[in-house]
Amino acid sequence: MRGITPAMKAQAPREPPQTEAAPPQPGTDETAQIEAGGLQGDMGWGPGWSVLTQATFIEQFHYAFPSAYEGQNSFGSEAEAEHTFSFSLFLGRRLWEGGELFFDPEFFQGYGLSRTLGIAGFPNGEAVKAGFANLHYNTSRLFIREAFGFGGGKETLEADPRQFAGEEDVDRLVLSVGKFSANDFFDDNDYSHDPRTQFMNWALWESAAWDYPADIVGFSDGAVAEWNTRSSTWHYGIFMEPTESNGAREDYHLGKAHGQILQFDRRYIVGGRSGTTRWFAYWNQAHMGSYAVAAQQQDPEDIILTRSYRSKVGLGSSWNQELTESIGAFLRASWDDGRTESFTFTEVDRSVAGGLSIAGKSWRRPADTAGIAAVVNGLSANQRHYLEEGGTGLILGDGALSYSPEEILEAYYEFRPWHGLEFGPDFQYVRNPGYNSVRGPVSVYAVRAHVEF
Repeated sequence: MRGITPAMKAQAPREPPQTEAAPPQPGTDETAQIEAGGLQGDMGWGPGWSVLTQATFIEQFHYAFPSAYEGQNSFGSEAEAEHTFSFSLFLGRRLWEGGELFFDPEFFQGYGLSRTLGIAGFPNGEAVKAGFANLHYNTSRLFIREAFGFGGGKETLEADPRQFAGEEDVDRLVLSVGKFSANDFFDDNDYSHDPRTQFMNWALWESAAWDYPADIVGFSDGAVAEWNTRSSTWHYGIFMEPTESNGAREDYHLGKAHGQILQFDRRYIVGGRSGTTRWFAYWNQAHMGSYAVAAQQQDPEDIILTRSYRSKVGLGSSWNQELTESIGAFLRASWDDGRTESFTFTEVDRSVAGGLSIAGKSWRRPADTAGIAAVVNGLSANQRHYLEEGGTGLILGDGALSYSPEEILEAYYEFRPWHGLEFGPDFQYVRNPGYNSVRGPVSVYAVRAHVEF
């Protein structure tokens, strides 16, 4: 689960079609985009190549906190420290006019706190659900992007790891086929979509109730079609699901195992300030367990024994708004039906999040960014009952449950002393970790460093 700059972050223009990029919004990762563009040129590779490298290191720790009991998937109550590290090489090759090939080899190392268990809104977006003591290689992305222009004027696209810089028609159809992360294309937000440089909590950089199709480290094979106009974009995607919850292998029973999502983006200008709303609906089919069937079993409940090909549906929305030259706000809300097990992301059936991103111009650090946000996560009655009876799920399972919504506050600061380097502290306060009112609260502290070149 690692955010990168979304490929289709088209901004609402302030003028009629022109070939100048929209001005930067506060707290976005546009600087990284510009730097990526600087790497798209000769560099000994030839003019048709794109090259970008990133590395991110996160050290997190927490002190001991109150806990009435612990179970198999609990967030440990004793003091603990862990770190994660990732290294990525983003390579792009222009194949023909409108056609591009992208390859993203990555290395991961480290663990999330408590082996990434016990908190639904987990505090480290770089902590994959299978940690690695040593550097682990993964082909994270390997796909073709094809753009078809239909007029409407021209706009300049900024470079990022999934598209070349340059001009394209405003009205265009873009097809992407191959391996990538579903959240590369969906549920974007200018102020909270990249845990490497923005908010790190899972329920802040993503709509937590979207159980997006992915393997154990957050990627899947699929296809995405996007229709872009000056003020809106339609996105449709279909992705493969794993053979089991949090699984490494994809399920090739494609008629019974796949995830689909449809999203509509609307960009606008109010009072000279840009904003975007996004609405999506998804439908997943996979070999998933049923909470209702599990409830009919003898204790302890075991969701694995109930698995069959079933479906899950959900809805979500995302909004970001530039408030001033230096301040931007965002909101997220998501819901799923909560009948089948949380399969690939995390145990959240309802989630509401919001926050602010503040550029450092007012304190004479214009390249720095500060952020503060809060999220409340909840469970369906079926999943709540399953955990109350001692069931274990994707990342939760205290052996019992005194249910209360999970409430999380996050604040971070990113120093940017020069282009390509960011580092700073992060703090998260988690009340009712894993929805359990007899555990916590817990404060999680972190230091993050991120470099691009």
